[in-house]
Amino acid sequence: MSDDPSLTEVVLDLRAGALALGDRTLWSGLDLQIRSGEFVAVLGANGSGKTSLLKAILGLQPLTSGVLTIAGRQPQRGSELIGYIPQERRLAPPTPLRVRDLVRLGIDGQRWGFGWPNRGRGERVEEILRSVGASHLADVPVHLLSGGEQQRVRIAQSLATDPKLLLCDEPLLSLDLSHQRAVVTLIDQRRRSRGTAVLFVTHEINPVLPYVDRVLYLAEGRFRIGTVDEVMTSRSLSALYGTEIEVLRSGSRIIVAGIPDVPEHEHEHEQATTNGLELPL
Repeated sequence: MSDDPSLTEVVLDLRAGALALGDRTLWSGLDLQIRSGEFVAVLGANGSGKTSLLKAILGLQPLTSGVLTIAGRQPQRGSELIGYIPQERRLAPPTPLRVRDLVRLGIDGQRWGFGWPNRGRGERVEEILRSVGASHLADVPVHLLSGGEQQRVRIAQSLATDPKLLLCDEPLLSLDLSHQRAVVTLIDQRRRSRGTAVLFVTHEINPVLPYVDRVLYLAEGRFRIGTVDEVMTSRSLSALYGTEIEVLRSGSRIIVAGIPDVPEHEHEHEQATTNGLELPL
């Protein structure tokens, strides 16, 4: 949680949430409240509804039933209350955008084009880049960045509106261990210093294990919510999947064995968007 104990605002409030795609229910009866400064990891196999949950929060996918609010407001596209970090994707050259241009898009995302020069917005861009240790990249074309540098810039863009909630959609995919640590450390610093709530979708809990307050595990139309020690156990996951799952502890790592494969047609392929546009990175 945030280092400031006074930050107890409920940022995300989902009551009796249900989401179905066609005749398949991804999850139902889901109650989830996330407070300021809290770090919640979302786990589950492909097709379990992780990306669909992000879409509902971003206002891109209506719930089948239930009530969802973000800081007391209904979800809507392009909400300044939410920052979004997508999966790591390489940007194909040639792309004329520099890093500072991309971060500025996070500020001017509701406007056509780049707008007229504005000193206040320029200073805001510099401030954001400093906060993620990317000032030296400001004038670098984005397609020349490494995967780790691109994710650092994505974090900068996601923080452009000073959001209350940060949604992270598998941001560690394709990154090596050192860049994974750098990305998670930046996110953790943000939530501790500014009380930003974090909802972190991941296939692998170990890179975020030291930072997680609670886990939401989605599987087979069901879910478990609790601390890591409550959710990540053989008994808990076996009950969730309806089959024998073995959870082992090896030092500071958690190893899960026996999770059944999900049919390819049930995978969630679509990536969420923010500000009504798919992010250019």
